[in-house]
Amino acid sequence: MNLRTCVVPSGKFTYGIHKPGFKVINMRENNYVSLLGLFADDTPFENQSNFPPGAVEESNADMIYEIPNPFPFRGVTYIAKRWAEEKAQAPSSIMLPELPDVSFTATIRKWFGKNQLTPEKKDVIFQTLPKPLQLTIAGTSTDPDDLICLSKISCEFIFDKNTHRPCGVRYQKNENGIAQPLIKDKMLYEVIANNLCLPDDYKQVMVLKPGVQGGSEIVGEWSNIGIGGKTHVFEYLRRNSYIPWGHYAANMADDAVRYRVNDLSETDMTALRHLYYQRTFVRMAQALGISTKCERRCMAEEELESLRIQITDALDAPFKRDNLGFNRTLWGWNFGFDYAPSEYRLHASHQQIHQQYAMVPAAVGADHLAADQNHSGNMMAAFACGDLIADFIGQYRQQTGKNFFETYIQAIYNNQRLDGKDNDRSLIIYEDANVMLFVPKAQTSQWEVQLMTLRPVGNILEADLKTRRSLDHAILIAVQILEKMGAKMITVIEYSKSFNIGDDDGQRLLYAFLPRLPESPGAFSEAQLRWINGHYPEDFAAACRMKISNAGGDK
Repeated sequence: MNLRTCVVPSGKFTYGIHKPGFKVINMRENNYVSLLGLFADDTPFENQSNFPPGAVEESNADMIYEIPNPFPFRGVTYIAKRWAEEKAQAPSSIMLPELPDVSFTATIRKWFGKNQLTPEKKDVIFQTLPKPLQLTIAGTSTDPDDLICLSKISCEFIFDKNTHRPCGVRYQKNENGIAQPLIKDKMLYEVIANNLCLPDDYKQVMVLKPGVQGGSEIVGEWSNIGIGGKTHVFEYLRRNSYIPWGHYAANMADDAVRYRVNDLSETDMTALRHLYYQRTFVRMAQALGISTKCERRCMAEEELESLRIQITDALDAPFKRDNLGFNRTLWGWNFGFDYAPSEYRLHASHQQIHQQYAMVPAAVGADHLAADQNHSGNMMAAFACGDLIADFIGQYRQQTGKNFFETYIQAIYNNQRLDGKDNDRSLIIYEDANVMLFVPKAQTSQWEVQLMTLRPVGNILEADLKTRRSLDHAILIAVQILEKMGAKMITVIEYSKSFNIGDDDGQRLLYAFLPRLPESPGAFSEAQLRWINGHYPEDFAAACRMKISNAGGDK
């Protein structure tokens, strides 16, 4: 089998083991031995070891495991045995430490004395700090006083005359007559507004209230606040989107503030995902000529399920299935936000909980170079990441005669540890009758986890109500586990099947959860799809299971 995958037809994982040993010819001409420093007793320490007299021989270098990703287009993972053995001794150590409380106000109060730091002096100090220090404090401070002081530098507030609390921001019209908030420092503004410790009334007027981030129309809503609940989600339309043909964003509303994943309830996740299902099903119904009564209201779960069944029944007619203008879904979630003091943006979104989704056209008009104008009417298939899985599993079946996902699930159940030991070998974090949450044998992000349907359900149209509930619950469990382990920035993507494809291909709906870790910025290795890891996937799965007890519950 020449497919670059770790899943072999027997239903097991395969991987390579590097046991390096080598001899290096020394071609250095000169020695540059010099003093590096002194020990405690003042004896010298020199760099003699950097200048060997002859060839360098390494007979037993660190062992490295090379694991092809189950899906070849995602590259290869390398696990250093020495690093992984350290983590295997205590899987619970696979987590990030809690960040300490930070207060710049408390620091300068020590300099001036408690009674000598006047509000005026404090304002001047904050205003005269270099920009990198302002950004550092804005992103790391846990003191609301710090953040309020910086927020007044970033924009101009309108304050309530009675409460003296912010009730809005100052606006101005641009050269086209469009009203925009008067933001003096956009980067500082964004970092402050996304800091959990900023008081909620400042968050409201800076970033949460509908309209403060622009004129995107709200075209959907899920709320139970009027009936004693705590969940409220708006669906925004992003017209001129970086995603062609626009996309939608399901945002927690301004009266349901959620800045941490662990603040999310089961109902919150149901609401966020419901808007995704609803928008997709309604658009598909329109495309197929199926009548819907959904103007100015949110459809109930059972009503949505009935509509889904009508759509799948209609798609049984090949001529309808083959002529869909939009035939795939795009869903994603960027959680977390930060800027480095050097002004590098560290993630692609903002902290306020939101999820984005769209539909992808089947084809897009293809143009050629100006010299080939006669062919400008050609079409090319539009891209969706789930198509990469469809292409691969087709090749897998052709070369092996096996259904890839059935074989993959068998390999997960049959998993053996890379180190050959008999202790905990499970990759599974959570499982029910419909879905499996697990650690992939070859993680791309160091903390990657994946969610997969256990039946041949390849997209949300094929997912019945019970399966959708299982997906929603498991997504919540996954992100809450990762946050409990210390992840501050997580990207989640969906790999789904085209609506054009029938039921016999065996493709499963797959979600990848990709935390961004502090010391894994992505460099030349990752650009080559070579992913470096320092723990065994089985130990990471064990660490995740330790965090599962309080995840996924209503609050």
